[in-house]
Amino acid sequence: MIKKRAFKTTLLALPDGAYDVHFQHKRYGLIKSTHLQGALVKLYAKQLGGNDFISLNYYPQLKEGLKPCEMPQSKVIDFVLGLTKD
Repeated sequence: MIKKRAFKTTLLALPDGAYDVHFQHKRYGLIKSTHLQGALVKLYAKQLGGNDFISLNYYPQLKEGLKPCEMPQSKVIDFVLGLTKD
């Protein structure tokens, strides 16, 4: 539960837009957008020069609001908590 709270805080603190981040010594192009007056947050990150990606929808008002796109929930949580911005 603590990890999910930290995930929510970290995700919502990321600015909307497109920018580069690092995760586990790899560089990713990240796009974050907020929709429906904050009721939906979308995040997509693609490893630059590689084939890894992260994709999720997050509904902050729902108890189980994290909806990863075709990947384990743990992967997107670890990515958001472990990324660093350039």
